[in-house]
Amino acid sequence: MLPELVIFDCDGVLIDSELLSGQVLIAEAALQGVPLTISYVRDHFLGRSFPTVAQIIRERFAVTLPADFEARYRASLLDLFQTALKPTPGLTDLLDRLHLPKCVATSSSPPRVARSLAITGLDRYFQRVFTASQVARGKPAPDLFLFVADQMGVDPARCLVIEDSRPGISAAQAAGMPVLLYTGGSHMAGLGFDTTPPVQAFEHWRDLPQMFPGLTMDMTAE
Repeated sequence: MLPELVIFDCDGVLIDSELLSGQVLIAEAALQGVPLTISYVRDHFLGRSFPTVAQIIRERFAVTLPADFEARYRASLLDLFQTALKPTPGLTDLLDRLHLPKCVATSSSPPRVARSLAITGLDRYFQRVFTASQVARGKPAPDLFLFVADQMGVDPARCLVIEDSRPGISAAQAAGMPVLLYTGGSHMAGLGFDTTPPVQAFEHWRDLPQMFPGLTMDMTAE
């Protein structure tokens, strides 16, 4: 069944940002004596809001983070985004052909997602952007996706979610929404992961229309 709304996660799905975010987080954490690696960041922080990430660091590493830890992280990350951030490969070709309603639902802060979409030029594709700041509980709770469905006036079962993280997939499943795992971001390096219940994965945006015939328009048609 063709969905009535496509809901895109932002980081790691629309924008190839997760390795950049991980690099900045690792550098900032190292200043506090916390040794993180890219694999640890991927396994434990992917898809979670920064306040949740900071709380995990405090608890698991028994460290008191400075009051400006989040502000410094965000400032450094946005500086890096300005020169290094790009859309995920092949995304704009898909968005140019996608004729269904679409929106963004992300754990990122409103300023970060707004800057990210503007830097990459993706803001022209998305008039509606929703963030975890608008709901009581972020991913993996279903709150954000259910809020999106309500605001967009679409039955949750007729929404298609595209995610790259376990929390995001769990949130979509809890909301009763079909969900796909996108593995084309550089942080995934062609690797997926097991989910319960399992979800279908894809690595290239060109494959998405084959999974849902009728999702895109044929730009060669007269």
